[in-house]
Amino acid sequence: MFSLTGRVAVVTGASSGLGYQMAKGFAGQGADVVIMARRLEKLEKNADEIRAMGVRCLPIQCDVTSTEQVEKAAERVIKEFGKVDILVNNAGGSRNAGVLDMTDEDWEFTINTDLTSVFKVTRAFGKYMVERRYGRIINIASIFGQVGNTAINTIAYHTAKGGVVNFTRAVAAELAKYNITCNAISPGYFETELTKDTLDTEEFTQFMKATVPLGRYGREGELNAAAIFLASDEASYITGQNIKVDGGYTSV
Repeated sequence: MFSLTGRVAVVTGASSGLGYQMAKGFAGQGADVVIMARRLEKLEKNADEIRAMGVRCLPIQCDVTSTEQVEKAAERVIKEFGKVDILVNNAGGSRNAGVLDMTDEDWEFTINTDLTSVFKVTRAFGKYMVERRYGRIINIASIFGQVGNTAINTIAYHTAKGGVVNFTRAVAAELAKYNITCNAISPGYFETELTKDTLDTEEFTQFMKATVPLGRYGREGELNAAAIFLASDEASYITGQNIKVDGGYTSV
């Protein structure tokens, strides 16, 4: 079960962190992988490691907030592989502040990076899925897309990730007739390059222990199972769903 041999998977934000972990997870199941991010040097290093797993890997430098770069990336993938079967919208970033202190610039940066980019990438790759009447779209949301929090003020991030969750439902309903599923994964607290400085503080660690039933941060690779499952043929009747991989944070 859950073999992805013969599939082509595109993962954005794959220069490090959860995106790179999921890309390796797909490769481990036999998929050829396209990894996209802004840092080409990191992508090329990651691509070498993925190719060593016995699959093809194409690194593409791309700013997912740029319509032009996203469209060109999609065209390149089709030229190289002839299709795209799996799309993971993982790229993101945030400038944090509360509702009273958030600037227009920081709000727009976060919304564009975390929400508008998901629309642009889905639009660009989704049309090729429609042509072939097959696709698995997986959007990486967040626990902060379903709840507020008392640990850190990050109003734009909450808003953007909440938008990703309902964008997922809307796309699932719209594209179902083309045999395309669209689901979301909402990670809890995972230590990555972007989150390490926050999560490693004593204050946040204590907050985590008080609010996460499993009492720990997510470990490397623990998001992969959900992504592989949703990308597989075995998940063909699952669409419009939001799987929370959060150690139980949203259950209490």
